[in-house]
Amino acid sequence: MKNFKKSVVIFKQEPVRRVWSDKDGRWYFSVVDIAKVLTGSRNPQVYWRVLKKRLLQEGARETVTKCNVFKMMAHDGKMRLTDMADTETLFRLIQSIPSPKAEPFKLWLAKVGHERLEESADPEISLNRARANWQTLGRSIKWIEQRMRGQEIRNKLTDYWATHQISEEEEYAKLTNIIHKEWSGVSVHQHQKIKNLKNQNLRDHMSEAELIFTSLAELSTRRVAEKDLATGYHENALAGHKGGQLAGKARKDFEKLTGNKVVTEENFLPPLPNYRKPRKNIK
Repeated sequence: MKNFKKSVVIFKQEPVRRVWSDKDGRWYFSVVDIAKVLTGSRNPQVYWRVLKKRLLQEGARETVTKCNVFKMMAHDGKMRLTDMADTETLFRLIQSIPSPKAEPFKLWLAKVGHERLEESADPEISLNRARANWQTLGRSIKWIEQRMRGQEIRNKLTDYWATHQISEEEEYAKLTNIIHKEWSGVSVHQHQKIKNLKNQNLRDHMSEAELIFTSLAELSTRRVAEKDLATGYHENALAGHKGGQLAGKARKDFEKLTGNKVVTEENFLPPLPNYRKPRKNIK
């Protein structure tokens, strides 16, 4: 976990999963996500499997074998093995994908790589970019500050896990789900379905109240874990139940007091276009 930093970056409203390798000093991007961006395929996993097979048959084995496999969060909220490629390998793969989006995408990849170098030299640049991106997407200043505070709380919790024998990605996902279900009453995947999300980051579509109770649950979990010196999955899971339950009780009290549900279907997805039905020809 210390050598790899995972995140999602947006290309023209489409999420692209990526992972930064401290060892290699480069980004690796999800090949499936890129296939979806460039082709608009409804089943990019199948598209990539077919393309991979064709490349192997054509003798481009080196390009395919240069793809690394990482466990990444899939749209269903589960950790799944995903083919990832660095910028150089992606440029080769893009040549095999007929798409008018290829050239803009190449420029975007180069820009993302350059920004990472800038952020490594000055971490504040990363924070400012995130803030500017959320403002562009229409988030309020209050929401942005809450989102950033929540991320800081989240990072401190995962830092604790990383130093107390939590190393597998599945364990991070399971612990996160325990905390989430205790405070909200629903799993992460169920919360995503309520908000009609697919590959989007759930926290980026939370209301201010949802962000606050998520932070309370994770802060409480860390404090309980620190008090109990929780080590390993089972002890940290117990801390997650306790921390999540505290926030869950606070949520119920808040809902009773205000008459409003905290978990809602509200999201920040762009509105669907209004398609008019074609008029029938009148003879």
